[in-house]
Amino acid sequence: MDLKEVLRIVKKNTSYFFPEEEFVEKYRAFASGRRGPLRVKFGADPTRPDLHLGHYVSLRKLRDLQDLGFEIIMIIGDFTAMIGDPSGRSKARPRLTPEEVKENARTYFEQVFRVLDASRTRVEYNSTWLSRLTPRDIVELSAKYTVSRMLERDDFHKRMESQEPIYIHEFLYPLFQAYDSVYLEADVEVGGHDQVFNFALTRDIQKAYGQEPEVILTVPLLIGLDGVKKMSKSEDNYIAFNDSPEDMYGKVMSIRDELMEDYYRLVLYYDEEQMEEIRALIERDPLRAKERLAYEITRIFHGEEGARRGQEHFNRVFRKRDLPEDVPVLRVDEPVKLSEALLMSGLVASKNEFRRLLSQGSIRIDGTKVFEDKLIEGNMVVRVGKRRFLKIEVS
Repeated sequence: MDLKEVLRIVKKNTSYFFPEEEFVEKYRAFASGRRGPLRVKFGADPTRPDLHLGHYVSLRKLRDLQDLGFEIIMIIGDFTAMIGDPSGRSKARPRLTPEEVKENARTYFEQVFRVLDASRTRVEYNSTWLSRLTPRDIVELSAKYTVSRMLERDDFHKRMESQEPIYIHEFLYPLFQAYDSVYLEADVEVGGHDQVFNFALTRDIQKAYGQEPEVILTVPLLIGLDGVKKMSKSEDNYIAFNDSPEDMYGKVMSIRDELMEDYYRLVLYYDEEQMEEIRALIERDPLRAKERLAYEITRIFHGEEGARRGQEHFNRVFRKRDLPEDVPVLRVDEPVKLSEALLMSGLVASKNEFRRLLSQGSIRIDGTKVFEDKLIEGNMVVRVGKRRFLKIEVS
């Protein structure tokens, strides 16, 4: 393929591509037969069982590279997940047990291979090599980077200023992530833009081990359902691959209007000509533009039938104000406080969440917003947010 076309494909929907000249050199060696396919690394820590649309943006870029003939190496970070990536974090992540990590990782492959060609994807667990490192190996690895350089990270720097503790094991995360690339001799690494520091550190570590450093290729961060922070499992603002068609369609319909262009470009992968059409549609009829977005995204994961189901459910519940067919029922023998009913049913996770939703006007009883913890004395329907319903029946 013509180098200019290769670079166009590689650069599409990327936020950082460095250094281009090293990529060109690697690609020319591959295209001329002087070396094998470029090894492209992508890592995902199984901190929760679901992949989400933020991951999809990276996976879609990986599919581009796979179709160029590169070798995609999918790393399941079962070892690093027990530390937790500190990137963008204002405090240390809670640490997971090996059992939690194993259970979360179990579902990853089925999700990843909805995008990547399984027959052309190499899957590795980084516990394979990281768990074998001796104390001497870890000291040797740590000696290749300085604390002052580590503290240049924006998240660490902010935590130092706010006197939020930084734990030693958090410094090990980017070093172990870098060692993944050393072990695999990675040529390119793909990830979200918040990984630029980790990937730059990886280049330094590869050089220190006498390797040719990897090329950095990052994609923009997809903003989540809160409209503020990147889509993230830890922020619970994500749309998962495994969401039902009804939930997926409804969640997309709930995103802020100003985010629609990003979702069309990054998730649906529209080119510039298509984006011009979409910008005009958003300007002229934003609701229709969002309906189209919700339908197309749901269709990626659930096909035409699933997209129709999601659309019909949304129209029935949120436009005609009908109830979903599968509303859970809570039956109690005596009057119960609203907070207790929602906690008993699992519709809210804690009293703090209940108070927050109440103050935001996100709880309705029989269609009317409530702002106090009412006593439920008769049968009624409670709606929490846009998609959670509960019938309460008092004997």
